[in-house]
Amino acid sequence: MLKLTKSLIFFDIEATGLDIIRDKIIEISILKIDNLEKKKIKTFKINPGIPIPNESSLIHGIFDGDVKKSPKFCEVAEEIKSIINNCDMAGFNIVKFDLPLLIEEFNKCNITLSTNKIEIIDVQKIFHLMEKRNLSSAYKFYCNKDLKNAHSSYNDALATYEIFISQLNKYNNKEVFDLKGIKMGSIGNNLHDISKVINKNMVDFSGRIIKNNRGIEVFNFGKYKGKSVEKIIKMSPEYYNWIMKGSFAKNTKDKLKEIKLRTTSIPKNYS
Repeated sequence: MLKLTKSLIFFDIEATGLDIIRDKIIEISILKIDNLEKKKIKTFKINPGIPIPNESSLIHGIFDGDVKKSPKFCEVAEEIKSIINNCDMAGFNIVKFDLPLLIEEFNKCNITLSTNKIEIIDVQKIFHLMEKRNLSSAYKFYCNKDLKNAHSSYNDALATYEIFISQLNKYNNKEVFDLKGIKMGSIGNNLHDISKVINKNMVDFSGRIIKNNRGIEVFNFGKYKGKSVEKIIKMSPEYYNWIMKGSFAKNTKDKLKEIKLRTTSIPKNYS
């Protein structure tokens, strides 16, 4: 049984995007547990003061009109803080996203949220620690065998083949959904179809460029994260030059060059 020394809150945030500096909270739900018998939950809808991108709305189902009459964060910040202040905190992926975004929002309202002397539990970390995602774990899961001499290229290659065959049998014709619940296709026995499903949003191998929900190539890092690559190339050619001259993988540069070639010619020094 869970032992609590103080109140524990589980919280989750929906936002305009994934940039903890630029994006804004549009919904936060807080489940507060004083003991295992007493639970309270409250949800705040918040007007971010900026448009909610359509690709974000399609994920969480919250559109501009849904929060148009809701209060701004600073109008409810003190109430939110009064609920969570001095409580231990828990959530899924809160260390990388929810908690830093919440701290940023409080800071913009000149409110300090101290995380000193409280426990922070990221449930996602427990999941990743306990359910390993390495080759040995996959071999045990799919083939029910222990991988001997792991990191021997021969044994690793052979185990990978066995895992793949087991996956084909286990997931034959099953539909695949991404982490956002969007259908990506189904697993069959045709390599082209399988590749099309699992690499649906991939543009370059490093993941610097991906396709969004509308199939548009967007940057997946930096100040233009989520922005159309074609539009940024036209609007900010110096950003293209910075990448092409920078320490980025050749595959990333090649894909970026391909996108640029569709609408304009490449400067000679990059050809």
